[in-house]
Amino acid sequence: MIKIEFICHGNICRSPMAEFVMKKLVDDIGLSDEFRICSAATSQEEIGNGVYPPVKKLLNSYHIDCSEKTARQITQDDLETNDYIIAMEDFNLRNLYYLFPDMDKSKVYKLLDFTDTPGNIDDPWYTGEFKESFNQILKGCKALILSLAEDKLIKLSKEKKALLSNILENK
Repeated sequence: MIKIEFICHGNICRSPMAEFVMKKLVDDIGLSDEFRICSAATSQEEIGNGVYPPVKKLLNSYHIDCSEKTARQITQDDLETNDYIIAMEDFNLRNLYYLFPDMDKSKVYKLLDFTDTPGNIDDPWYTGEFKESFNQILKGCKALILSLAEDKLIKLSKEKKALLSNILENK
């Protein structure tokens, strides 16, 4: 089983968006039993709060339910039990390394590192660009799945690759 934890600052916008997009992708291609996917914050600011309403509305428009999700902060146990810790931006990495200076950095990535356009996913809390963040997260999650297949950590048939490329597109 591949264990992935997405992180962002508050765990109410980008990281839950990534969590639920990734869950949708692996479910739609029939690989959900091979994954454990979750998300957390580097800060304590939003602990216990639900997904930010514009994010919830956007996910609901794709028939993705995130109503049970509440923000939580990443823990030492998360670092030890997950295979991948995936941040949305450099700021998240800086906070993560501040919280856990001795952590194993070999399993830490930014989501867009898996794409052909590495970089940061801007925080839509500040930019208001929720759809842009969604598109970047979707691109990153699909690229992550393809990377896992290339590394032979999951099996992805030609049919499943074709299906993956079309999931959540064109809306």
